[in-house]
Amino acid sequence: MTQPQTNNAYSVDVLMQQARQLAANYRRATGKTLAGVSGELSTYDAIRLLNLAPAPDQIGYEAIGTEESGDLHNDRVQIKGRTIFSNSKSTYRIGQLKMEQNWDSVVLVLLDDDYEPFEIFEIDRETLADNIIDQQSKKAKKGAMTVARFKKIATLAWSREWVSEEEEAS
Repeated sequence: MTQPQTNNAYSVDVLMQQARQLAANYRRATGKTLAGVSGELSTYDAIRLLNLAPAPDQIGYEAIGTEESGDLHNDRVQIKGRTIFSNSKSTYRIGQLKMEQNWDSVVLVLLDDDYEPFEIFEIDRETLADNIIDQQSKKAKKGAMTVARFKKIATLAWSREWVSEEEEAS
């Protein structure tokens, strides 16, 4: 993994941080979200935080697990993201899970009001398929699932709290 390049105004790390700030400020000013930003940030964060490698324009998955990816090693990983706003009472759903596509695992990146990641959950294809409640429903066929349901059946793969604890210990 490359180190962030803070001296280059066009480095991806700097641009992603600027996108976070822009999206958060836009939502605070308008009450609306910028379409597609949380998905791009989630993909970037999952690859960076879970030591994944970007997949070369594949259909159905965005990354591939590396030797440093632990349980995701060699997996084709579909990445989903959801921004959880603290002042919202809605039931959050994750984007469509492409069950017909060729992938091994799904990671769900949860972002806060500032579009910063705070948790990443991971689930393998078989466990996910076994836990879709009503396989015949239209929502199940589309791969629709709530964030709460996904978290219940998935494994926590990364948490901002783990990083905070490591920083306090050093």
